Amino acid sequence: MDYSHMCPKYEAAIEILGKKWTGLIIRVLLHGPKRFKEIKEQIPQMSDKMLSDRMKELELSGILERRVYPETPVRIEYVLTTKGRDLEPIIEAIQAWADHWMN
Repeated sequence: MDYSHMCPKYEAAIEILGKKWTGLIIRVLLHGPKRFKEIKEQIPQMSDKMLSDRMKELELSGILERRVYPETPVRIEYVLTTKGRDLEPIIEAIQAWADHWMN
């Protein structure tokens, strides 16, 4: 690989994945569809507004899908797309690195 020049695709990927909370949201959703409240329970230190903002960004990026079920009350779930699920080995690699290097 030639690392002497920045690849625009890599730069775009880091722009999305490098944002605070994004990796945690993706990790939560790797375990299957979740409602907003369920994601919030697993990442309690994140504000509702920040979670909402990140979810919108990930949806616009095609990493997750927002599913609305017309029930009473309306049920909304978030699920990773194929593009989002393809991040699993990356999330696992970060976990392995963290297990080895982080105290």
